[in-house]
Amino acid sequence: MGSAPRDRLLKNSSAQLVLGLLMGIAFGFFLQTGGVTQYNVILGQLLLEDFTVVKVMLSAVVVGMLGIHLMYSRGIVALHPKPGSIGSTVIGGIIFGMGFAVLGYCPGTVSGAIGQGSLDALFGGAVGILIGAGLFASLYPWLDRTVLWRGEFTYQTIPERLGVNPWIVVIPAVVLIMAALYGIEALGF
Repeated sequence: MGSAPRDRLLKNSSAQLVLGLLMGIAFGFFLQTGGVTQYNVILGQLLLEDFTVVKVMLSAVVVGMLGIHLMYSRGIVALHPKPGSIGSTVIGGIIFGMGFAVLGYCPGTVSGAIGQGSLDALFGGAVGILIGAGLFASLYPWLDRTVLWRGEFTYQTIPERLGVNPWIVVIPAVVLIMAALYGIEALGF
């Protein structure tokens, strides 16, 4: 795939919306198929009794990391990492953690659970996401001035920070994650 098809796709907002919808449906399908949209599985992970969530997420990280960097190295995609900071990471972590602790779902698993008909995810999760997004939007001007950009990261990626080719980080990370997955499975988790 050369840059011409990619450029046409980038200029076609309708195609991007359809592609985003299809990818979202596929994401929800795989979350549901993997079992991570079930409250008991998520609760089991939080209690360190069921490692299904960790196994699915680490597998997704390996596939995503390899896929993105393969496409990037072939010129199929361009990477645009967003700037970050300690302030925005802490605020995001607090919001995410509060929602996860109260409901037992993260935003992705809420969507998958709604898709499989879980009413707690629909009324607790969707409503909670809307209320949280509204609160964040209303507080955003203040947060942006006071908290979000405290401790801004000077580098956006680990390879950039280390000054190395991304594959120098990707390959060892994949090996470590695969070893962790093997260990989790070997221990019977």
